[in-house]
Amino acid sequence: MSLKPNVSEADHILGNGQADLTIVEYGDYQCAHCGKAHPVIKSMMNELGSQIRFVFRNFPLSEMHPYAKSAALAAEAAALQGKFWEMHDAIFENQNLLNDQWLLDMAEQLDLDMDKFRSDLNDESLIDRVEGDFESGMMSGVNGTPTFFVNGQKFDGGAEDLVRVLREQ
Repeated sequence: MSLKPNVSEADHILGNGQADLTIVEYGDYQCAHCGKAHPVIKSMMNELGSQIRFVFRNFPLSEMHPYAKSAALAAEAAALQGKFWEMHDAIFENQNLLNDQWLLDMAEQLDLDMDKFRSDLNDESLIDRVEGDFESGMMSGVNGTPTFFVNGQKFDGGAEDLVRVLREQ
């Protein structure tokens, strides 16, 4: 399966935006497997970040994870204030605390404009973005989280497998 749509400037990109190697993760902020993959990805980016363009797309499995969509919206609302990756990391690093109040508390700790943040949580364009990420995942063959794509092709394996393959290149 291949990635649809291709990575664009609209995506959340970490690392070298011009890298030849692009990794896309479809993730759910409340998924335990995504939580376990997060430190592996962080370590990979610390080691190989100059060689990689890493992209995160939302794939909240709301039926199983009641706070997944709220967390995705919180990360997107934080992005509007330039703090996507800070909120993204905080959520994954504190999954066990995840609830709506914690998301507000974290936004405050990140020194976000709280009136804007609260308003943005209900902004239709952010809801559309999260739903658009989910739909793009469905079109790309995502059926669980985390799912990775390497240079547009679905990667069969977890974060540890991905890092091993990248180190071997």
